Amino acid sequence: QVQLVESGGGLVQAGGSLRLSCTASGRTFSTAAMGWFRQAAGKEREFVAGISWAGSSTYYADSVKGRFTISRDNAKNTAYLQMSILKPEDTAVYYCALNRVVTVTTHWGYWGQGTQVTVSS
Repeated sequence: QVQLVESGGGLVQAGGSLRLSCTASGRTFSTAAMGWFRQAAGKEREFVAGISWAGSSTYYADSVKGRFTISRDNAKNTAYLQMSILKPEDTAVYYCALNRVVTVTTHWGYWGQGTQVTVSS
């Protein structure tokens, strides 16, 4: 069984930065894709970024391209989401997810519990 634990959320002013971390238990991390999703109040969960198992391919939603960077450290079983130039519309609960491959749908095999990111204007 895989467990994912996010950390790093919080309150930040517009234009600021945050780095989210997602640490996985289990032996499948280094051979699995990782992704970040977010869900704002009253909205559906949406894809933010994804990274292949080796880190050689990354994918981003148009709304975060150029501002967010996804990365991973397989030796630490941890994935990261570096968020910069944050905007109030980035406010949401952010979830990490693990799957065999990256997909922009929510059909991922494992999910973390989520971490709140709030961007004040």
